[in-house]
Amino acid sequence: MKRLVPRQDFAASLVVFLVALPLCVGVAVASGVPAELGLVTGIVGGLVAGSMPGSSLQVSGPAAGLTVLVYEAVQAYGLPVLGVIVLAAGLLQLLMGSLRLGRWFRAISVAVVEGMLAGIGLVLIAGQLYAMADTPAPASGIDKLAGLPGLLIGSATSPKALTALAIGVGTIVVLLGWKRLPKAAQVVPAPLAAVGLATLAAAGFGLPVARVEVQGLIESVQPPGADAFGQLASVGVVGTVLAFTLIASAESLFSAAAVDRMHDGPRTTYDKELIAQGAGNTVCGLLGALPMTAVIVRSAANVQAGARTKASRVLHGVWLLLFAALLPAALGVIPVAALAAVLVHAGGKLIPVRQIAGLWREHRGEALVLVVTAVSIVAVSMFEGVLIGLALAVAKTAWEASHVRLDIIDKGAGPIQVYLTGNATFLRLPKILDSLESLPQDRPVVLDLSGLHHLDHAFGTALRNWADRHSGAGTEPVKVTPGQAAPGG
Repeated sequence: MKRLVPRQDFAASLVVFLVALPLCVGVAVASGVPAELGLVTGIVGGLVAGSMPGSSLQVSGPAAGLTVLVYEAVQAYGLPVLGVIVLAAGLLQLLMGSLRLGRWFRAISVAVVEGMLAGIGLVLIAGQLYAMADTPAPASGIDKLAGLPGLLIGSATSPKALTALAIGVGTIVVLLGWKRLPKAAQVVPAPLAAVGLATLAAAGFGLPVARVEVQGLIESVQPPGADAFGQLASVGVVGTVLAFTLIASAESLFSAAAVDRMHDGPRTTYDKELIAQGAGNTVCGLLGALPMTAVIVRSAANVQAGARTKASRVLHGVWLLLFAALLPAALGVIPVAALAAVLVHAGGKLIPVRQIAGLWREHRGEALVLVVTAVSIVAVSMFEGVLIGLALAVAKTAWEASHVRLDIIDKGAGPIQVYLTGNATFLRLPKILDSLESLPQDRPVVLDLSGLHHLDHAFGTALRNWADRHSGAGTEPVKVTPGQAAPGG
Protein backbone atom coordinates (compact mmCIF):
# COMPACT_ATOMS: atom_id res chain seq x y z
CA MET A 1 0.00 0.00 0.00
CA LYS A 2 1.39 3.36 -1.01
CA ARG A 3 2.19 5.79 1.77
CA LEU A 4 0.02 8.91 1.90
CA VAL A 5 3.04 10.91 3.08
CA PRO A 6 6.57 9.87 2.04
CA ARG A 7 8.83 9.03 4.97
CA GLN A 8 11.30 11.79 4.04
CA ASP A 9 8.53 14.40 4.03
CA PHE A 10 7.21 13.27 7.40
CA ALA A 11 10.67 13.54 8.98
CA ALA A 12 11.34 16.89 7.27
CA SER A 13 8.05 18.30 8.55
CA LEU A 14 9.11 17.62 12.14
CA VAL A 15 12.45 19.37 11.57
CA VAL A 16 10.75 22.40 10.01
CA PHE A 17 8.23 22.51 12.86
CA LEU A 18 11.03 22.59 15.44
CA VAL A 19 12.83 25.35 13.52
CA ALA A 20 9.63 27.36 12.97
CA LEU A 21 8.28 27.20 16.53
CA PRO A 22 10.75 29.57 18.25
CA LEU A 23 10.92 31.83 15.18
CA CYS A 24 7.11 32.21 14.96
CA VAL A 25 6.91 33.14 18.63
CA GLY A 26 9.97 35.39 18.51
CA VAL A 27 8.77 37.36 15.47
CA ALA A 28 5.37 37.89 17.11
CA VAL A 29 6.84 39.14 20.39
CA ALA A 30 9.26 41.44 18.54
CA SER A 31 6.37 42.76 16.43
CA GLY A 32 4.45 43.81 19.53
CA VAL A 33 1.58 41.35 19.08
CA PRO A 34 0.48 38.28 21.11
CA ALA A 35 2.86 35.34 20.70
CA GLU A 36 0.02 33.10 19.53
CA LEU A 37 -0.47 35.23 16.40
CA GLY A 38 2.96 34.19 15.20
CA LEU A 39 1.84 30.57 15.46
CA VAL A 40 -1.39 31.41 13.59
CA THR A 41 0.63 32.82 10.69
CA GLY A 42 2.88 29.77 10.71
CA ILE A 43 -0.17 27.50 10.65
CA VAL A 44 -1.68 29.40 7.71
CA GLY A 45 1.66 29.34 5.94
CA GLY A 46 1.69 25.56 6.21
CA LEU A 47 -1.96 24.65 5.63
CA VAL A 48 -2.95 27.32 3.09
CA ALA A 49 0.14 28.46 1.19
CA GLY A 50 1.80 25.08 1.66
CA SER A 51 -1.02 23.20 -0.05
CA MET A 52 -1.05 25.46 -3.13
CA PRO A 53 1.10 25.19 -6.27
CA GLY A 54 4.05 27.48 -6.83
CA SER A 55 7.22 26.42 -5.07
CA SER A 56 7.10 22.83 -3.88
CA LEU A 57 9.65 23.01 -1.06
CA GLN A 58 9.82 26.53 0.35
CA VAL A 59 8.07 27.12 3.68
CA SER A 60 6.05 30.21 4.62
CA GLY A 61 5.36 31.91 7.93
CA PRO A 62 6.03 35.12 9.86
CA ALA A 63 9.37 36.58 8.79
CA ALA A 64 12.01 38.55 10.63
CA GLY A 65 12.24 40.76 7.55
CA LEU A 66 8.81 42.27 8.22
CA THR A 67 9.16 42.61 12.00
CA VAL A 68 10.15 46.26 12.00
CA LEU A 69 7.38 47.29 9.62
CA VAL A 70 4.75 45.32 11.52
CA TYR A 71 5.83 46.85 14.82
CA GLU A 72 5.61 50.35 13.36
CA ALA A 73 2.16 49.62 11.91
CA VAL A 74 0.83 48.23 15.21
CA GLN A 75 2.19 51.21 17.15
CA ALA A 76 0.77 53.72 14.66
CA TYR A 77 -2.64 52.20 13.86
CA GLY A 78 -3.35 49.50 16.45
CA LEU A 79 -3.64 45.73 16.26
CA PRO A 80 -7.15 45.63 14.65
CA VAL A 81 -5.91 47.65 11.66
CA LEU A 82 -2.98 45.24 11.18
CA GLY A 83 -5.46 42.61 9.99
CA VAL A 84 -6.87 45.05 7.42
CA ILE A 85 -3.38 45.90 6.17
CA VAL A 86 -2.41 42.23 5.82
CA LEU A 87 -5.74 41.41 4.15
CA ALA A 88 -5.32 44.24 1.61
CA ALA A 89 -1.73 43.18 0.91
CA GLY A 90 -2.89 39.60 0.35
CA LEU A 91 -5.59 40.69 -2.09
CA LEU A 92 -3.01 42.77 -4.00
CA GLN A 93 -0.74 39.74 -4.21
CA LEU A 94 -3.62 37.65 -5.54
CA LEU A 95 -4.32 40.32 -8.15
CA MET A 96 -0.67 40.60 -9.20
CA GLY A 97 -0.34 36.82 -9.45
CA SER A 98 -3.52 36.59 -11.54
CA LEU A 99 -2.12 39.30 -13.85
CA ARG A 100 1.09 37.25 -14.16
CA LEU A 101 3.23 39.94 -12.55
CA GLY A 102 5.14 37.52 -10.32
CA ARG A 103 8.01 37.14 -12.76
CA TRP A 104 8.52 40.91 -12.84
CA PHE A 105 9.65 40.88 -9.23
CA ARG A 106 12.82 39.30 -10.55
CA ALA A 107 13.47 42.63 -12.28
CA ILE A 108 13.75 44.46 -8.95
CA SER A 109 17.34 45.44 -8.30
CA VAL A 110 19.03 42.83 -6.14
CA ALA A 111 20.95 45.67 -4.49
CA VAL A 112 17.66 47.27 -3.38
CA VAL A 113 16.36 43.99 -1.95
CA GLU A 114 19.63 43.27 -0.14
CA GLY A 115 19.76 46.87 1.08
CA MET A 116 16.18 46.53 2.31
CA LEU A 117 17.05 43.38 4.22
CA ALA A 118 20.24 44.95 5.58
CA GLY A 119 18.31 47.98 6.85
CA ILE A 120 15.72 45.70 8.42
CA GLY A 121 18.50 43.66 9.98
CA LEU A 122 20.15 46.71 11.52
CA VAL A 123 16.91 48.02 13.02
CA LEU A 124 15.93 44.52 14.15
CA ILE A 125 19.26 43.92 15.89
CA ALA A 126 19.20 47.33 17.55
CA GLY A 127 15.63 46.88 18.80
CA GLN A 128 16.12 43.32 20.03
CA LEU A 129 19.25 44.24 21.98
CA TYR A 130 16.94 46.27 24.22
CA ALA A 131 14.62 43.27 24.56
CA MET A 132 17.62 41.15 25.51
CA ALA A 133 18.13 43.50 28.45
CA ASP A 134 14.40 43.57 29.35
CA THR A 135 14.42 47.29 28.54
CA PRO A 136 11.89 49.24 26.41
CA ALA A 137 13.33 50.25 23.03
CA PRO A 138 13.12 53.77 21.50
CA ALA A 139 10.69 54.22 18.63
CA SER A 140 12.88 55.15 15.65
CA GLY A 141 15.76 53.24 14.12
CA ILE A 142 18.18 56.13 14.64
CA ASP A 143 17.19 56.43 18.31
CA LYS A 144 17.65 52.68 18.77
CA LEU A 145 21.20 52.82 17.43
CA ALA A 146 22.06 56.04 19.24
CA GLY A 147 20.77 54.65 22.53
CA LEU A 148 22.89 51.48 22.50
CA PRO A 149 25.84 52.96 24.46
CA GLY A 150 23.41 54.16 27.13
CA LEU A 151 21.77 50.73 27.17
CA LEU A 152 25.08 49.02 27.87
CA ILE A 153 26.02 51.52 30.58
CA GLY A 154 22.60 51.27 32.22
CA SER A 155 22.59 47.47 32.06
CA ALA A 156 25.95 47.30 33.82
CA THR A 157 24.37 48.76 36.96
CA SER A 158 21.11 46.76 36.81
CA PRO A 159 21.20 43.15 38.09
CA LYS A 160 17.94 42.35 36.32
CA ALA A 161 19.20 43.70 32.97
CA LEU A 162 22.51 41.85 33.38
CA THR A 163 20.66 38.60 34.05
CA ALA A 164 18.51 39.02 30.94
CA LEU A 165 21.59 39.93 28.87
CA ALA A 166 23.35 36.82 30.12
CA ILE A 167 20.39 34.71 28.95
CA GLY A 168 20.44 36.44 25.56
CA VAL A 169 24.20 36.21 25.06
CA GLY A 170 24.13 32.55 26.07
CA THR A 171 21.41 31.92 23.50
CA ILE A 172 23.50 33.52 20.75
CA VAL A 173 26.55 31.48 21.78
CA VAL A 174 24.51 28.28 21.44
CA LEU A 175 23.19 29.40 18.03
CA LEU A 176 26.69 30.14 16.76
CA GLY A 177 28.30 27.03 18.20
CA TRP A 178 25.61 24.45 17.48
CA LYS A 179 27.07 23.52 14.08
CA ARG A 180 30.34 22.56 15.76
CA LEU A 181 28.67 19.80 17.75
CA PRO A 182 28.49 16.17 16.56
CA LYS A 183 25.88 15.41 13.89
CA ALA A 184 23.81 13.44 16.38
CA ALA A 185 23.28 16.55 18.51
CA GLN A 186 22.37 18.62 15.47
CA VAL A 187 19.24 16.55 14.97
CA VAL A 188 17.67 19.18 17.26
CA PRO A 189 17.55 22.51 15.34
CA ALA A 190 19.79 25.23 16.76
CA PRO A 191 16.99 27.80 17.46
CA LEU A 192 14.95 25.26 19.41
CA ALA A 193 18.00 24.04 21.33
CA ALA A 194 19.10 27.58 22.20
CA VAL A 195 15.66 28.68 23.39
CA GLY A 196 15.13 25.39 25.21
CA LEU A 197 18.42 25.64 27.11
CA ALA A 198 17.72 29.29 27.99
CA THR A 199 14.27 28.33 29.27
CA LEU A 200 15.69 25.52 31.39
CA ALA A 201 18.36 27.82 32.82
CA ALA A 202 15.84 30.54 33.68
CA ALA A 203 13.47 28.06 35.30
CA GLY A 204 16.13 26.00 37.04
CA PHE A 205 17.84 28.97 38.67
CA GLY A 206 14.65 30.98 39.17
CA LEU A 207 16.06 33.92 37.22
CA PRO A 208 14.05 37.19 37.39
CA VAL A 209 13.65 37.73 33.64
CA ALA A 210 10.60 38.67 31.57
CA ARG A 211 8.75 35.76 30.00
CA VAL A 212 6.37 35.47 27.06
CA GLU A 213 2.85 36.57 27.92
CA VAL A 214 0.27 33.94 27.00
CA GLN A 215 -3.31 34.87 26.07
CA GLY A 216 -4.56 31.67 24.47
CA LEU A 217 -5.02 30.91 20.79
CA ILE A 218 -8.75 31.69 20.54
CA GLU A 219 -8.42 34.90 22.56
CA SER A 220 -5.56 36.15 20.37
CA VAL A 221 -7.39 35.71 17.07
CA GLN A 222 -9.37 38.89 16.53
CA PRO A 223 -10.72 39.44 12.99
CA PRO A 224 -10.74 43.12 12.02
CA GLY A 225 -14.02 44.94 12.54
CA ALA A 226 -15.82 47.39 10.29
CA ASP A 227 -14.18 50.39 11.98
CA ALA A 228 -10.73 49.07 11.12
CA PHE A 229 -11.57 48.94 7.39
CA GLY A 230 -12.28 52.67 7.51
CA GLN A 231 -8.55 53.23 8.07
CA LEU A 232 -7.95 52.30 4.43
CA ALA A 233 -8.85 55.90 3.61
CA SER A 234 -5.64 56.97 5.38
CA VAL A 235 -2.66 57.70 3.15
CA GLY A 236 -0.35 56.23 5.79
CA VAL A 237 -2.26 52.96 5.88
CA VAL A 238 -2.29 52.72 2.07
CA GLY A 239 1.47 53.31 2.04
CA THR A 240 1.92 50.56 4.63
CA VAL A 241 -0.18 48.18 2.52
CA LEU A 242 2.02 48.87 -0.50
CA ALA A 243 5.16 48.37 1.59
CA PHE A 244 3.86 45.05 2.95
CA THR A 245 2.98 43.91 -0.57
CA LEU A 246 6.30 44.89 -2.12
CA ILE A 247 8.51 43.53 0.64
CA ALA A 248 6.58 40.31 1.26
CA SER A 249 6.36 39.53 -2.46
CA ALA A 250 9.98 40.34 -3.20
CA GLU A 251 11.27 38.39 -0.21
CA SER A 252 9.11 35.37 -1.06
CA LEU A 253 10.08 35.25 -4.73
CA PHE A 254 13.77 35.85 -4.04
CA SER A 255 13.56 33.06 -1.47
CA ALA A 256 11.97 30.81 -4.10
CA ALA A 257 14.88 31.47 -6.45
CA ALA A 258 17.34 30.60 -3.69
CA VAL A 259 15.47 27.40 -2.78
CA ASP A 260 15.40 26.32 -6.44
CA ARG A 261 19.21 26.39 -6.41
CA MET A 262 19.22 23.99 -3.45
CA HIS A 263 17.37 21.05 -5.02
CA ASP A 264 16.81 19.27 -8.33
CA GLY A 265 13.02 19.03 -8.10
CA PRO A 266 10.36 21.06 -9.92
CA ARG A 267 11.16 24.76 -10.42
CA THR A 268 9.07 27.54 -8.93
CA THR A 269 6.19 28.96 -10.96
CA TYR A 270 6.46 32.56 -9.79
CA ASP A 271 2.93 33.71 -10.60
CA LYS A 272 1.41 30.69 -8.82
CA GLU A 273 3.70 31.22 -5.84
CA LEU A 274 2.59 34.86 -5.63
CA ILE A 275 -1.03 33.68 -5.65
CA ALA A 276 -0.22 31.20 -2.86
CA GLN A 277 1.37 33.96 -0.79
CA GLY A 278 -1.62 36.20 -1.47
CA ALA A 279 -4.07 33.51 -0.38
CA GLY A 280 -2.10 32.97 2.82
CA ASN A 281 -1.95 36.66 3.64
CA THR A 282 -5.65 37.07 2.89
CA VAL A 283 -6.46 34.39 5.47
CA CYS A 284 -3.94 35.88 7.93
CA GLY A 285 -5.60 39.26 7.52
CA LEU A 286 -9.06 37.82 8.15
CA LEU A 287 -7.72 36.25 11.36
CA GLY A 288 -5.96 39.45 12.45
CA ALA A 289 -2.57 37.69 12.35
CA LEU A 290 0.92 38.65 11.19
CA PRO A 291 1.81 38.92 7.49
CA MET A 292 3.34 35.89 5.87
CA THR A 293 6.31 35.44 3.55
CA ALA A 294 8.39 32.54 2.38
CA VAL A 295 11.24 32.14 4.88
CA ILE A 296 14.64 30.99 3.68
CA VAL A 297 15.69 29.59 7.09
CA ARG A 298 12.73 27.20 7.27
CA SER A 299 12.87 26.46 3.55
CA ALA A 300 16.56 25.54 3.72
CA ALA A 301 15.87 23.29 6.73
CA ASN A 302 13.10 21.62 4.73
CA VAL A 303 15.37 20.89 1.76
CA GLN A 304 18.30 19.79 3.91
CA ALA A 305 16.03 17.43 5.88
CA GLY A 306 15.28 15.57 2.65
CA ALA A 307 11.79 16.82 1.75
CA ARG A 308 10.55 15.71 -1.66
CA THR A 309 7.03 17.15 -1.92
CA LYS A 310 4.88 19.90 -0.47
CA ALA A 311 3.54 17.42 2.09
CA SER A 312 6.34 18.38 4.49
CA ARG A 313 5.36 22.04 4.63
CA VAL A 314 1.65 21.21 5.04
CA LEU A 315 2.44 18.81 7.88
CA HIS A 316 4.62 21.40 9.65
CA GLY A 317 1.49 23.56 9.79
CA VAL A 318 -0.41 20.66 11.34
CA TRP A 319 2.24 20.27 14.07
CA LEU A 320 2.11 24.02 14.80
CA LEU A 321 -1.69 23.81 15.07
CA LEU A 322 -1.51 20.88 17.48
CA PHE A 323 1.07 22.67 19.63
CA ALA A 324 -0.96 25.90 19.71
CA ALA A 325 -4.13 23.99 20.61
CA LEU A 326 -2.70 21.54 23.15
CA LEU A 327 0.35 23.21 24.71
CA PRO A 328 -0.15 27.01 24.61
CA ALA A 329 0.91 27.39 28.26
CA ALA A 330 4.39 26.15 27.32
CA LEU A 331 5.01 29.55 25.73
CA GLY A 332 4.69 31.27 29.10
CA VAL A 333 7.96 29.81 30.43
CA ILE A 334 10.14 31.09 27.56
CA PRO A 335 12.36 34.10 28.44
CA VAL A 336 11.80 37.08 26.16
CA ALA A 337 15.58 37.66 26.13
CA ALA A 338 16.11 34.24 24.52
CA LEU A 339 13.65 34.97 21.70
CA ALA A 340 15.23 38.41 21.24
CA ALA A 341 18.62 36.73 20.89
CA VAL A 342 17.25 34.41 18.20
CA LEU A 343 16.10 37.48 16.25
CA VAL A 344 19.43 39.28 16.78
CA HIS A 345 21.06 36.23 15.23
CA ALA A 346 18.50 36.24 12.38
CA GLY A 347 19.00 39.99 11.88
CA GLY A 348 22.73 39.47 11.50
CA LYS A 349 22.07 37.05 8.64
CA LEU A 350 20.06 39.75 6.86
CA ILE A 351 23.14 42.00 6.56
CA PRO A 352 25.11 40.87 3.47
CA VAL A 353 28.58 41.89 4.63
CA ARG A 354 30.42 39.67 2.14
CA GLN A 355 28.18 40.73 -0.74
CA ILE A 356 28.81 44.40 0.00
CA ALA A 357 32.58 43.85 -0.14
CA GLY A 358 32.28 41.94 -3.41
CA LEU A 359 29.97 44.54 -4.95
CA TRP A 360 32.32 47.35 -3.95
CA ARG A 361 35.16 45.67 -5.84
CA GLU A 362 33.16 44.90 -8.98
CA HIS A 363 30.06 47.13 -9.11
CA ARG A 364 30.44 50.18 -6.89
CA GLY A 365 27.19 51.67 -8.12
CA GLU A 366 25.27 48.61 -6.92
CA ALA A 367 27.08 48.73 -3.57
CA LEU A 368 26.09 52.40 -3.23
CA VAL A 369 22.42 51.55 -3.90
CA LEU A 370 22.56 48.80 -1.27
CA VAL A 371 24.12 51.01 1.39
CA VAL A 372 21.88 54.02 0.69
CA THR A 373 18.76 51.83 0.88
CA ALA A 374 19.86 50.35 4.21
CA VAL A 375 20.80 53.71 5.71
CA SER A 376 17.56 55.31 4.49
CA ILE A 377 15.49 52.58 6.16
CA VAL A 378 17.33 53.15 9.44
CA ALA A 379 17.20 56.95 9.20
CA VAL A 380 13.67 57.46 7.85
CA SER A 381 11.35 54.45 7.69
CA MET A 382 10.89 51.18 5.86
CA PHE A 383 8.58 52.43 3.10
CA GLU A 384 10.47 55.63 2.35
CA GLY A 385 13.79 53.80 2.50
CA VAL A 386 12.68 51.26 -0.11
CA LEU A 387 11.35 54.05 -2.35
CA ILE A 388 14.66 55.91 -2.07
CA GLY A 389 16.53 52.74 -2.96
CA LEU A 390 14.30 52.04 -5.97
CA ALA A 391 14.64 55.64 -7.20
CA LEU A 392 18.42 55.50 -6.87
CA ALA A 393 18.54 52.16 -8.70
CA VAL A 394 16.45 53.56 -11.56
CA ALA A 395 18.62 56.70 -11.74
CA LYS A 396 21.78 54.59 -11.76
CA THR A 397 20.43 52.37 -14.54
CA ALA A 398 19.37 55.40 -16.58
CA TRP A 399 22.82 56.96 -16.17
CA GLU A 400 24.61 53.77 -17.19
CA ALA A 401 22.29 53.23 -20.17
CA SER A 402 22.90 56.79 -21.39
CA HIS A 403 26.26 56.23 -23.06
CA VAL A 404 26.95 58.76 -25.77
CA ARG A 405 30.31 59.32 -27.42
CA LEU A 406 31.41 62.57 -29.01
CA ASP A 407 34.19 62.49 -31.63
CA ILE A 408 35.45 65.75 -33.16
CA ILE A 409 37.67 65.55 -36.26
CA ASP A 410 39.32 68.80 -37.28
CA LYS A 411 41.84 68.52 -40.13
CA GLY A 412 42.53 72.23 -40.06
CA ALA A 413 40.92 72.83 -43.40
CA GLY A 414 37.33 72.33 -44.42
CA PRO A 415 34.42 71.72 -42.09
CA ILE A 416 34.80 70.27 -38.59
CA GLN A 417 33.35 66.77 -38.45
CA VAL A 418 31.34 65.99 -35.27
CA TYR A 419 30.15 62.41 -34.65
CA LEU A 420 27.68 61.37 -31.93
CA THR A 421 27.19 57.67 -31.22
CA GLY A 422 25.27 55.71 -28.56
CA ASN A 423 22.23 56.80 -26.52
CA ALA A 424 21.84 60.55 -26.21
CA THR A 425 19.73 61.55 -23.20
CA PHE A 426 19.50 64.68 -21.06
CA LEU A 427 21.71 63.01 -18.42
CA ARG A 428 24.78 63.41 -20.67
CA LEU A 429 23.75 66.74 -22.16
CA PRO A 430 25.87 69.23 -20.12
CA LYS A 431 29.21 67.67 -21.03
CA ILE A 432 28.32 67.32 -24.72
CA LEU A 433 27.12 70.94 -24.95
CA ASP A 434 30.31 72.19 -23.33
CA SER A 435 32.34 70.45 -26.05
CA LEU A 436 30.10 71.71 -28.89
CA GLU A 437 30.06 75.28 -27.64
CA SER A 438 33.85 75.32 -27.49
CA LEU A 439 34.08 74.77 -31.28
CA PRO A 440 35.32 77.77 -33.31
CA GLN A 441 32.42 80.01 -34.32
CA ASP A 442 33.96 80.90 -37.70
CA ARG A 443 34.30 77.34 -38.97
CA PRO A 444 31.64 75.26 -40.74
CA VAL A 445 30.45 72.16 -38.84
CA VAL A 446 28.99 68.86 -40.01
CA LEU A 447 27.03 67.10 -37.24
CA ASP A 448 26.66 63.36 -37.92
CA LEU A 449 23.90 61.66 -35.87
CA SER A 450 23.79 58.42 -37.83
CA GLY A 451 25.49 56.54 -34.98
CA LEU A 452 22.82 57.37 -32.39
CA HIS A 453 20.52 54.55 -31.28
CA HIS A 454 18.36 56.85 -29.17
CA LEU A 455 17.93 60.62 -29.04
CA ASP A 456 15.53 62.01 -26.45
CA HIS A 457 13.55 65.20 -26.85
CA ALA A 458 15.68 67.28 -24.45
CA PHE A 459 18.94 66.29 -26.16
CA GLY A 460 17.50 66.82 -29.63
CA THR A 461 16.12 70.26 -28.75
CA ALA A 462 19.45 71.30 -27.22
CA LEU A 463 21.31 70.17 -30.36
CA ARG A 464 18.94 72.13 -32.58
CA ASN A 465 19.33 75.28 -30.47
CA TRP A 466 23.11 74.95 -30.51
CA ALA A 467 23.10 74.44 -34.30
CA ASP A 468 20.94 77.59 -34.73
CA ARG A 469 23.32 79.64 -32.57
CA HIS A 470 26.41 78.35 -34.34
CA SER A 471 24.85 78.89 -37.76
CA GLY A 472 23.99 82.47 -36.86
CA ALA A 473 27.55 83.26 -35.82
CA GLY A 474 29.44 81.10 -38.31
CA THR A 475 30.19 81.30 -42.00
CA GLU A 476 27.89 78.45 -42.97
CA PRO A 477 24.87 76.74 -41.40
CA VAL A 478 25.54 73.56 -39.44
CA LYS A 479 24.91 70.55 -41.66
CA VAL A 480 23.17 67.68 -39.88
CA THR A 481 23.30 64.06 -40.98
CA PRO A 482 20.21 62.57 -39.32
CA GLY A 483 20.30 59.19 -37.65
CA GLN A 484 17.57 56.86 -36.39
CA ALA A 485 15.92 59.81 -34.60
CA ALA A 486 15.96 63.41 -35.71
CA PRO A 487 16.95 66.21 -33.28
CA GLY A 488 13.99 67.09 -31.11
CA GLY A 489 12.16 63.87 -32.06
